[in-house]
Amino acid sequence: MTRISIAIDGPASSGKSTVAKIIANELNYIYTDTGAMYRAVTYLAIEHQISFADEAGLVDLINQYPISFMQQADGQHVFVAKKDVTSEIRQPNVTKAVSEVAAHSRVREALVAIQRKIGENGGVVMDGRDIGTSVLPKAEVKIFLVASVTERAERRYKENLEKNIPTDLVTLTKEIQERDRYDSTRKISPLRQASDAIRIDTTGRSIPEVVEAIKEVIREKGYSL
Repeated sequence: MTRISIAIDGPASSGKSTVAKIIANELNYIYTDTGAMYRAVTYLAIEHQISFADEAGLVDLINQYPISFMQQADGQHVFVAKKDVTSEIRQPNVTKAVSEVAAHSRVREALVAIQRKIGENGGVVMDGRDIGTSVLPKAEVKIFLVASVTERAERRYKENLEKNIPTDLVTLTKEIQERDRYDSTRKISPLRQASDAIRIDTTGRSIPEVVEAIKEVIREKGYSL
């Protein structure tokens, strides 16, 4: 079978990572959570007291502390150098600042180079905000997931409760709205739907339903599952 590249983009908490992991597992593909890479850089900036505005300092962190993924029994874990930061990068202080870090052109260039290397031979499911438009513009399948702000805030709220992360639904809603605005208006690789991407609204739909909708797109494009 042809091993293709699948790009899944969309705003925060639209369901990208959840369905991307499932599809990658079913197809025995590599899964790459690009958002986790930007979160890892943000975490490093906080740990090393590097200003989020210090573009050169942020790039130095990427060079000093390689970001990697490792599949474990409970799912994929994220590492910087040899430290597991899977939990740390999901904390509110990282979530609040990651869009600012991701807006730097040199930071994006450094991470996109890594992401393209991962995806150059196909057999990959990659999710983020600019995968279909910038990272993997030649991906055979491009999906753009959306959902209402209300539903996305509720999803993040439930996730945080399960992970014992202090949270507030009203605050989360405002943060998601602000992140949508920031991500879609930044000058470098803004969040937008690729012209050849298929838009899927996940509002009110279960995870299996969204997975099946994406698999149907893959089949319609003529690729075997």
